[in-house]
Amino acid sequence: MLKRLYYLILLVFLYFPLTVSANPFEGGWQLQTGQSTIGFLSVKKGTIAEYSGFASFSGQIDPTGAAEIVIAMDSVDTKIDLRNVRMRFLFFETFKHGEARIKATIPPELVADLPSHTRKTVDLSVSLTLHGIETNLTAPVAVTLMDNNTVNVSTVQPIILSLADFDLLGGLAKLEEAANVTITPVGIVSLDLYFQRNGSQGDRAVTPAPAIVASATTGSSTALETTGTFSRDECEGRFDILSQSRSLNFPPNTAEITQDAQGFLDVLADVVNRCPDMKVEVGGHTDAWGKSSWNLELSRQRAVAVAKYLITKGASQSRLIPVGYGETSPLVDNDTLENRAKNRRIEFKVLN
Repeated sequence: MLKRLYYLILLVFLYFPLTVSANPFEGGWQLQTGQSTIGFLSVKKGTIAEYSGFASFSGQIDPTGAAEIVIAMDSVDTKIDLRNVRMRFLFFETFKHGEARIKATIPPELVADLPSHTRKTVDLSVSLTLHGIETNLTAPVAVTLMDNNTVNVSTVQPIILSLADFDLLGGLAKLEEAANVTITPVGIVSLDLYFQRNGSQGDRAVTPAPAIVASATTGSSTALETTGTFSRDECEGRFDILSQSRSLNFPPNTAEITQDAQGFLDVLADVVNRCPDMKVEVGGHTDAWGKSSWNLELSRQRAVAVAKYLITKGASQSRLIPVGYGETSPLVDNDTLENRAKNRRIEFKVLN
């Protein structure tokens, strides 16, 4: 009896230190997107909170505890089709900034005792790249060992982001104008992430994840959106939102399509090609600065340049009608620099 007890004590002393000191990220962990959620709350009219999520993202934790998440920003999903389109084009400008990246390192020594404690809360230093801007912040997260092969990392409390820190106030103003509401200039972010140990999935072996996180795939098709051809209402809604984005910026006094504008036009071409039975007017507009005759001609040249670019992307020439309006149809008075910028625009309109 004493001999058996001795062996039992010996096994405890030999095994227990390995259990609590073993690297919890040994072999690396792969994000399980089907179980995980990334989302944010926005507040409009001061009291109405709306939740939006992202449908497409990828990520991993490597054996050193370094974690990286890549989010496809055009997979933003509000559960309402045209609201998704507004978020992509007016707010996040996904044609320019297609991804967001979250990077953090979870020190293995801080969570080495997960096998015995199951759950720990740690203050995590996080690098967030959003809308082309990188910033650092600290977030308390709970790390929970669900079983030997599954770990959960979730926010303990929502992370509050100032939109000004990511140059998103311009997009916010466009959203407010389009929806005719006021929106609080913060994002309230939450994450609930499940990771599976590489090489194991329950009792089944799986292929280890690649060493570098792959970029999240284009996500608009994974959010709520019609596949294939759009209906007339869907086309009209999209062309209206694309007009509101005011994302076609030309150099002064020219109709040259800049490289910055090409990403927007590529997305526009996809919309045009998915409205195959409709003629679309491409309308050019200017502010009231300069001679009206030149403004009329410049607006026509810019509308023609946009139509020609769309044709190179597969749009039918017979369905694109370029028209120059010059300064004759202002959105707002031409009394400030900001208002004149709003009036210098290209608008798209379904004709039939």
